[in-house]
Amino acid sequence: MSPLSRPHDERLLGLFRIVTGFLFACHGAAKLFGFFEDAPVPAGLWPYWWAGLIELGGGALVATGLLTRPAALLCSGTMAYAYFTEHQPHGLLPLQNDGESAAQYCWAFLALAVLAPTALSLRGTARRLASALRGTRMSAPAPTGP
Repeated sequence: MSPLSRPHDERLLGLFRIVTGFLFACHGAAKLFGFFEDAPVPAGLWPYWWAGLIELGGGALVATGLLTRPAALLCSGTMAYAYFTEHQPHGLLPLQNDGESAAQYCWAFLALAVLAPTALSLRGTARRLASALRGTRMSAPAPTGP
């Protein structure tokens, strides 16, 4: 029996995926385009511009449910890199080094990469639509001759 056996569990996990991906994409938009009163990072600047690109693109993919596993894994790795290179040198624990969001995003995306919920996703919607179309074609009556 799956740990997500109840229908509302899948929908709740789908909502978690959407919110997490959207918030992560907002971080990327702030880095790349200067949204939310931040100055944009210069194009190509390692690692900040590339992190912004991953945050925006990966967050959007996760939020929509397209390529969820690889996008979430890439986002998780990006946050692990950010934590260990930008935050951890300033203190051992996230509360000491201001790395709470990096640590939380890292673990949230790792969980999404493993679980890859399709509820409320474009991919799941496309599958249901394709299945419905196949069912319609199969159940259509055979044409009769004159």
